[in-house]
Amino acid sequence: MPKLAKPLTDTQVKNAKPKNKIYTLADGGGMYLEVAPTGSRIWRMSYRQPDGKNTRLTFGAYPEVSLLDARKKRMDAKELKAKGVDPAQSRRVEKAVKAIAAANTFQAVAYEWHANRSEAWQPRTASNVLHRLEKDVFPLIGKYPISDIKAPIMLDVLRQIEKRGALDMAKRQGQVCSQIFRFAIASGKADIDPVPSLRGALKATSKGHHAAITPDELPEFIRAFEKIEGRMFVPTKVMFRLMMLTFVRTSELTETPWTEIDLENESWVIDWHRMKMGKRKINPRKVNHHVFLPRQGWELLRELHSITGNNTYLFPNQRDHEKPATSFGILAALKRMGYSGKMTGHGFRSLAMGIIKERLGYRHEVVDRQLSHASGDAYGEAYDRALFLDERKVMMQEYADYLYTIASGNVITGKFNRAA
Repeated sequence: MPKLAKPLTDTQVKNAKPKNKIYTLADGGGMYLEVAPTGSRIWRMSYRQPDGKNTRLTFGAYPEVSLLDARKKRMDAKELKAKGVDPAQSRRVEKAVKAIAAANTFQAVAYEWHANRSEAWQPRTASNVLHRLEKDVFPLIGKYPISDIKAPIMLDVLRQIEKRGALDMAKRQGQVCSQIFRFAIASGKADIDPVPSLRGALKATSKGHHAAITPDELPEFIRAFEKIEGRMFVPTKVMFRLMMLTFVRTSELTETPWTEIDLENESWVIDWHRMKMGKRKINPRKVNHHVFLPRQGWELLRELHSITGNNTYLFPNQRDHEKPATSFGILAALKRMGYSGKMTGHGFRSLAMGIIKERLGYRHEVVDRQLSHASGDAYGEAYDRALFLDERKVMMQEYADYLYTIASGNVITGKFNRAA
């Protein structure tokens, strides 16, 4: 019968001094303290496999792993053996699981998701999405295994964004994170998406649209513009007026090259590559957009051509004429008019839709095509090109004429229809 080892005491372990050769101090149950000539003291456990071979486990170094801790590890190993599980194999599996979890951090999976999605985004969109993650999310949970991130942790992340007063950003970041979790689930790196369970736990955001004045507010808006136009550069004034007359998207106006403009035949067709739906990398809408400038608009463009006609763009950047201007001129004008927060570049589109439908009586689908909104029906693309062009041309002239003869008690003609 093998001799039972007498359990070690804390004092024996503490006072174990190095010798010329490695020696051991047994604690029983196959566990012992291995003391090396270097002074290191390592807890180990030896046990016999069913095939008769001995296997050795390492529990860690003393004093980081105390005598009590080592005995707990020995007990865990014995319990596994009693269940027919090899402790060494169990430990290898555990290490592998931890290694996989460490590799599949939220940040690592997010980068993988971003790389997978970025092909369908414009470069600016891809850059913005990643920037917000790096600023708001990665510092808090980036190093966590994504499978360990549950609802309370995710809620704390979004509430940190809320504390800045950025309620809409918190909502959008929640949506982005939800997409990352779903990507992780699909690739076997997570089991749940905790974001949907946060519904109702975050502060509500006010639903709304881009700031825009109403048709009834237009007369006063034009008066405010007339007060500042004398102090504006001609290109900026033309840009502002064309925004009202055409209600194209801001970038579609500011980035217009002169090659799109045919002054002789009075034609302006925006190439589909520059349109919002045409910029999509997946299934872009390959339909050129007819702007249909009214006669007042062509007068403005002829005046502008005498100033910027030798440049690539209608509105060249003041610092680098090889680049287009930005929307700053329009935003600055709105601010000087006292309409900051009340009107935006996109607001001209909402204003035009209200006037054309309510005051001029045009059908919604005609206005929609002029706004370059995609049709929902299968034949929308051809329908847009074939049937509405003539009607839209007439509509745009009527809309321009309306702007010059608005009545609110008195008819307002002002100076808006004359380039200064």
